[in-house]
Amino acid sequence: MTFDFNEHSHIRQNPLTGDWVMVSPHRTKRPWQGKTEEIASDTRPQHDPTCYLCAGNSRANGEVNSNYSDTYVFQNDFAALQSDVPDGNIQKNNLLNAQSVKGECRVICFSPRHDLTLAEMPTSDIRKVVDTWVSEFENFKQQKDIHYVQIFENKGEIMGCSNPHPHGQIWASSNIPVEILKESKQQKAYFQQHQQTLLTDYVQLEIAEKERVVVENDSFLVVVPFWAFWPFETLLIPKRAMVYITEMTEKEKDDLADITRRLTTRYDNLFNTSFPYSAGIHQAPTQATDTEGWHWHIHFYPPLLRSATVKKFMVGYELLANPQRDITAEKAAEQLRNLSEIHYKSDN
Repeated sequence: MTFDFNEHSHIRQNPLTGDWVMVSPHRTKRPWQGKTEEIASDTRPQHDPTCYLCAGNSRANGEVNSNYSDTYVFQNDFAALQSDVPDGNIQKNNLLNAQSVKGECRVICFSPRHDLTLAEMPTSDIRKVVDTWVSEFENFKQQKDIHYVQIFENKGEIMGCSNPHPHGQIWASSNIPVEILKESKQQKAYFQQHQQTLLTDYVQLEIAEKERVVVENDSFLVVVPFWAFWPFETLLIPKRAMVYITEMTEKEKDDLADITRRLTTRYDNLFNTSFPYSAGIHQAPTQATDTEGWHWHIHFYPPLLRSATVKKFMVGYELLANPQRDITAEKAAEQLRNLSEIHYKSDN
């Protein structure tokens, strides 16, 4: 018997972090796979007078949003990070170790339209979101006490999103998060050995093999990465190696808006639902003096497994031992690749 990635259990390594994921493709043959069903369409109004993110409305702290017409940024009223935290640390018996962290959290409203998501917005409006990401990052990068800026979006109630109005967040902190430390170490080691960024070589490999590619344009490639954990996880990679998003040309900003719309539309079309996910931009620490090997990218982590209502959970073995998935990255990419780029709600 010959080993087959599509039939036999195996483990795959994530070169960006060094972590491993178990893949069990034979489990997709189990009798119960969950019911695939259409769910009620989302019928939100264009403006909701009770929404604390809509233009002109009051927020929980009493402040009033401006009558914004494209993107709108404000300080998070319930921020996880605070700028006025005093310096402090705890170290006891080499067992208890803690230190203070400072920072700032902001909210980015993508559009004044309460009823839209990135998948339903015109590419020209998504470009304004891209411009906001770039300008906000540049502002934080100038602050010497900020060492990392995480730009991200939680979409959907099951991903912890408390408000359906299209928005994302920025958390800028004095510490460097764990995942970024892992990616910094792995990318630097690869560059020192190969004199090329890890993701530059990975882009070329995926373009050559094609089977995990979801969509691409002149500047970006989207794949279900070989090491994906979430069922329809994707990785959006610039074809040109850049350390920070501020290095993008105007053409690359246009292309980022284009490929974001095309990917998120595919997500929604997969199960005819507003597809939930957590997505975030990974780039080098802001005050890093050594960024060798860094190649910024965007992770999309969606939890839906077999329908609009069947979710992937981390339980049992996955919590206690090793992340695991059933559907292979190759099969997931094929499903996403073959979907229409016309949104299922569209009249066109």
